[in-house]
Amino acid sequence: MNDISFLADGRAAPWFVGWGTLALINAGLAQGKNRSGLVWFLLSLLFGPIATLVLVLLPKTRQTLF
Repeated sequence: MNDISFLADGRAAPWFVGWGTLALINAGLAQGKNRSGLVWFLLSLLFGPIATLVLVLLPKTRQTLF
C-alpha cells in the first residue's frame, strides 16, 4: 500500500478542511489581539493547534500612537 494513497481516496479531505478552518480562526483571533492575521494564518497552516495554543497564551499587544 502506498503511503500517500489515503490522499487519493478522499479520507484526508476532512483533515485539510479542518486544518484550513483552524488557520482562518487563528487569523481572526490574531487580529483581535492586534497581531498580523496573515502571519498567524501562515503559521497556523504549518503548526496547526500548536500555533493556536501559542496565540491564546500571548497577551494582547498595545496599539501604536501613530
